[in-house]
Amino acid sequence: MTPETFHERIHLVIDRLGKNAPPHELFAGGVEDWHARARLAHFLAQMPEHRAEAIEFFQSVMDAEVNEELAQDVEEKVYAMQGLSALEAEEKETQEAALEHINLAIECAEGTDFLYKYILRGELWADRWNLMHKLGMTEDAEAEADERISAFEGLEDAVPHNSYLYYGYRFKAHLAAERGVVLIAKDYMHMAIHAMEIPPAYEQPLAEAFAQTHENASWILREIDRTTPDPAQLHWDI
Repeated sequence: MTPETFHERIHLVIDRLGKNAPPHELFAGGVEDWHARARLAHFLAQMPEHRAEAIEFFQSVMDAEVNEELAQDVEEKVYAMQGLSALEAEEKETQEAALEHINLAIECAEGTDFLYKYILRGELWADRWNLMHKLGMTEDAEAEADERISAFEGLEDAVPHNSYLYYGYRFKAHLAAERGVVLIAKDYMHMAIHAMEIPPAYEQPLAEAFAQTHENASWILREIDRTTPDPAQLHWDI
């Protein structure tokens, strides 16, 4: 893509998003800067007609070198790989590539001890498990979730807000819901919620969602998700 077209896409994003638009300075590095390409890709990915360009930009970041001493740099690379994987996961013919790219994101994130600002390691693993489930590798995915969960058994007091536990139990809850086992699905979601910070305003709506007694487990879990605080807005210890 030429610098001129790149800048056209920046202004497209800014014009389309209006008051919610990112500052132009976010893309100051231009098309030659992988950070700018990755950032623009995240916004283009929200526009179906520019999905192919978003994928192209994300793919161009895969070989970018990061400063492993700088948390923000590592996180930006991880976030780009997660974004690419999410787009590829939408199409059956690219789901194996999506799995490959989320694996690279996990490898990159787990290669440091940083507590990232926007990326949750547990969410990255959940992306992997959900893709494995789509690809018929459910048994292996569930075994991995169990392994992640068991690694933190007994450490709840030391690490109360644990993204591995939240996303691990949530994945198991949704598998149980697919299998039609309502009580087990709700039990796993109780354990998932216990691993996250719950502001007081969410306690009553969550209690009402959990109190549903019908047999539509998937509906109940959707209600629990709807009344759960946004994980991106919460404090996490890991």
